[in-house]
Amino acid sequence: MAEGLRKLLESEFEHVEILENGRDLFSAVASFKPDVILLDRGLAQWSGIEPSVHFRKLAVVSKLIIVADHVGPTYVAEALRAGVSGCVLKRCTFSELTEAIRQVIKGKTFVTRLISERAIAECANHLPLKDATRLTPRQREVLQLVAAGLTAKEIAHELNVSVKTAVFHKTAIMDKLGLRTTAQLTRYEIENNVVPAERRQSAHVELQAAATAAS
Repeated sequence: MAEGLRKLLESEFEHVEILENGRDLFSAVASFKPDVILLDRGLAQWSGIEPSVHFRKLAVVSKLIIVADHVGPTYVAEALRAGVSGCVLKRCTFSELTEAIRQVIKGKTFVTRLISERAIAECANHLPLKDATRLTPRQREVLQLVAAGLTAKEIAHELNVSVKTAVFHKTAIMDKLGLRTTAQLTRYEIENNVVPAERRQSAHVELQAAATAAS
């Protein structure tokens, strides 16, 4: 199957390589730095380590697409949180696979049409969130400011850092907590009381005052 897929992909993409076992995966990725990795779901579980750990490491280097016999929306939601860019089924059409590859190369997410996006979103909303104790003191501070409604530029000014640094911290927080949007960050903070109540109230009053002044 891999050889057949390789021949098809070579008609659309350059430098298609095949790895036969998971043990060679990380060394090969480090050497070749492929734009996209098509990872068989079975290989993602070869070492007994939680697959999400492998996903995060691979996603640092390349766009990652899971290819599976069958998966449910919960698995897809967890994979996306762990850094996977796409998920397709082995029975999908070749045109869908090539579309998935092209979409993730552009920085987008692609999930097979055989799985409902609404079902994936519902599962994502019910996945357990990770513990905020993993955050550094600086990341906790940035989380507080995000939850208070500050933009990246405002956070940079508040902490006397560059906007790029503020964005970097925010991205690192989202990765550690397994979150994907600012709204999820804010909800996480509120539900887990990361920000002291008095500070949250103060920030709310300041924001209300700013909104009134703007109007």
